[in-house]
Amino acid sequence: IQNSECVEKAEVAAPGFVNFFLSASRLQKETAMILGQKENYGSLDIGQKKKVQVEFISANPTGPLTLGNGRGGFMGDVLANILAKSGFEVEREYYVNDAGLQVGKLGHSIKKDELAEYKGKYIDALSYLAKNADEITVIGKAAADVILETMIKPTVEKGMKIKFDLWFRESELYKIDENTKIRQVDKIINFLKEKKLAYEKEGALWFKSTEFGDDKDRVLIKTDGEKTYLASDVAYLKNKSERGFEKLIYFWGADHHGYVQRYKAAGQALGFDSENIEIIIVQLVRLMKEGKEVRMSKRAGNYVTLDELIEEVGLDAARFFFLMHSAETHMDFDLDLAKEKSEKNPVYYVQYAHARISSIFRKAGQEPGNDFGLLKETAELNLIKQIARLPEIVEDSAKDYQVQRLPQFALDLVRSFHKFYEECRVIDEKNPELTAGRLGLIKAVQIVLKNTLDLMGISAPEKM
Repeated sequence: IQNSECVEKAEVAAPGFVNFFLSASRLQKETAMILGQKENYGSLDIGQKKKVQVEFISANPTGPLTLGNGRGGFMGDVLANILAKSGFEVEREYYVNDAGLQVGKLGHSIKKDELAEYKGKYIDALSYLAKNADEITVIGKAAADVILETMIKPTVEKGMKIKFDLWFRESELYKIDENTKIRQVDKIINFLKEKKLAYEKEGALWFKSTEFGDDKDRVLIKTDGEKTYLASDVAYLKNKSERGFEKLIYFWGADHHGYVQRYKAAGQALGFDSENIEIIIVQLVRLMKEGKEVRMSKRAGNYVTLDELIEEVGLDAARFFFLMHSAETHMDFDLDLAKEKSEKNPVYYVQYAHARISSIFRKAGQEPGNDFGLLKETAELNLIKQIARLPEIVEDSAKDYQVQRLPQFALDLVRSFHKFYEECRVIDEKNPELTAGRLGLIKAVQIVLKNTLDLMGISAPEKM
């Protein structure tokens, strides 16, 4: 390694470390590579076209998307971007729960009877559906369709700027197949019976989930003949398997934590390796305003919708703030900071650096160079070391799904850029060669910064 052109020197440091120092020439070559690859810099082939599905949001169609849906929504979308950048074949999917108990509860809410659970203006606006039907399930399904098409989809597609490859309806699992004359959910239950993985006890049908690491067996069909959520989920897993996905990734809310092991058990029963079903639990979000929590309750009709949040702070700020913390940690969304138009606001700070580089180019009036042999100052080399981290950031995040690395990397990069800008004069009329080299360096910074913002789904403005 000492003889490599990549390494300037290697030395032993107490109490027993070996430190390697990258050579300036290797860093200079990396800068030229970034200018050559442009938007492709950071792209990898570690995925080898492996077919991966990321399922996220999947909120019940019982009301508008709220603040809590934003965190997993943006994280799922960005992870899909990272995986695609890493060479995986990625599909985004939204699972619409339109065949379960929630639909019945929605029907009761529209009816406003004693079993009503959901409240709010949107429930009042759907009251007309109760006049056209008496059966609770029919009312619930009609309301779920309206909510999905007029509230959820517009928020996702127009507000959040997320494009799902498929909106999969749970009700599809209960339709009779024209060829087999059997429903998918019944087909999978028969499969489990044939494999001796389902048994009857106390008038119910149970899945032997303990054979796959669960702490107890789970009910598939209740004593009244109604199928559980798990029955739908097993059928849904089978459907995904038949579509050829090699890996399944889910973003679930904190209230689903206890469901993880039984879901993985169902996957293993269908032949999935447990490592190929990844479930990321997204912890709760508190909305803070003027130092105090804004209380929310969807069922009480008191909540902040995602549309309201995005309208208040902007899509870029919403994305950046939700992405800054790992999924497993609770987070406070600071509404006042997200609206701030200063360098205190992290997304403004990052975007301003991109705009500032554009401003330097407008002022310079010359093209950036690609000869970086004169870049030897510590601030220059440290800046190159930062931009050269992007492929590593992408690879690590594709492997462990810690998408918060992206906003952190963007902030680290911008700090290095400002440090460089303070210490090194970019436009030096007396030294046009050095000016060209430094313009080339900040062009490489701009490319890497834009590639990072693109992965996060955040705009990279030329002016601010």
